Amino acid sequence: MTLLSPGHVSPLRHVPSTIDRPEYVGQPAPLPYRGPLGRDADTIERMRVAGQIAAQALDAVEAAIAPGVTTDELDRVGHEFLLDHGAYPSTLGYRGYPKSLCSSVNEVICHGIPDDRPLDDGDIVNIDITAYVDGVHGDTNKTYLVGDVDEESRLLVERTREATHRAIRAVKPGRRINVIGAVIEAYAKRFGYGVVRDFTGHGVGPAFHDGLIVPHYDDPAADTVIEVGMTFTIEPMLTLGTIEWDQWDDGWTAVTRDGSRTAQFEHTLLVTPDGAEILTLP
Repeated sequence: MTLLSPGHVSPLRHVPSTIDRPEYVGQPAPLPYRGPLGRDADTIERMRVAGQIAAQALDAVEAAIAPGVTTDELDRVGHEFLLDHGAYPSTLGYRGYPKSLCSSVNEVICHGIPDDRPLDDGDIVNIDITAYVDGVHGDTNKTYLVGDVDEESRLLVERTREATHRAIRAVKPGRRINVIGAVIEAYAKRFGYGVVRDFTGHGVGPAFHDGLIVPHYDDPAADTVIEVGMTFTIEPMLTLGTIEWDQWDDGWTAVTRDGSRTAQFEHTLLVTPDGAEILTLP
């Protein structure tokens, strides 16, 4: 199986001045988040809107996925959908990231930059898109099959989706954040999959990343107590081989060191009195 190599990245896409930007756009880094991890009712309602727009944008991109389509074209589709719905693409300009979504193909764990490489029949591709609207972010991703995909890769994708939803069902007020990673790792080990440790879920809301860390492996040190009103992502990355990774010279693209394939799914969640509400549904 041929490994990926960087392609040509097109110029930054335009965003009309009428669309509000996050504070970090044009800055080297976002300002530190100083607010609470729990959200008030108004913030939650705005996050429902942002989450729904992000989920719908993901569906729009999915409809364009096919062999021969470039990831840059997928970025265009996602970018234009967000703008058409009054949302800013949260990744565009975040710490200098140059595109409106992340497209992570085959051995790319996360943060793949859309470029002019066409998708091949048999690829798998993760699309990670975040909508910023009315002062809040909604963050989601899915891994898709491109054409006729081998059984090992298909099962990896299916089981990564299942691991994500098992972890979501484990979210309950009063439990510690570690329960999420414990559930994911226990499930992944049944199939011999690696669970990436160095990229995690995170608190999200008024800030793209608010400082709350959500590990996807069994980390007893992750002892933050889950509370009603928290909003965060669960986004496990499972691999067919090693969890060790290298980064391309672009400063973003993380690939498995052994070239093995990897899959990921993500939702933004709201902790409720009896569990978790998925905010990133269409």
